[in-house]
Amino acid sequence: MVSQFISNDVKQRRKRFLGELGDFAPESMAVGRLDETSEGLLLITTNGKWSNLINKSPLIDKEYYVQVDGIIDKSAIEALRNGVFIGINGKKYKTQPCKVEVLDQLPELPATTQKIRDDRHGPTSWLSITLHEGKFRQVRKMTSAVGFPTLRLARVRIGNYTIKDLSGESVVELNGKEIDRYFTP
Repeated sequence: MVSQFISNDVKQRRKRFLGELGDFAPESMAVGRLDETSEGLLLITTNGKWSNLINKSPLIDKEYYVQVDGIIDKSAIEALRNGVFIGINGKKYKTQPCKVEVLDQLPELPATTQKIRDDRHGPTSWLSITLHEGKFRQVRKMTSAVGFPTLRLARVRIGNYTIKDLSGESVVELNGKEIDRYFTP
């Protein structure tokens, strides 16, 4: 599903859009978009200030489960933790330090329709990467920069809110108290 509500682009007619999930207010916007090959938690709001707070606050974590190609080594994990150089708008950018952990077991994620190679083509590793920023395709660029390209990427947490409470493609409306509980930095 694409992180936008509709498209008039002829080339996107076969794609699915957020508008299919419900009747949203015309001024609705996605908070922190996911690229087309990523999955997971996506917040939708009509409050631009709140959206900006979530996207830019260094106090609100965004956690991703990432399947990478190969068995990741300690030096690559340490490089990710300390920040790596990636390309943003044609310029080199050093990512901020972040939390990176190797997951000992497969994470519980909804089934995906994406084609992801299986273990017959070599081993993979699963990581938890927690960021305070969100540049274009940042996690994918980071893992690639240390030699372990991303195969599957799922955002599992924003602030205190996780996908554990949700099923695939579900929409849950939060009231003011719930928003304060989950996202107050």
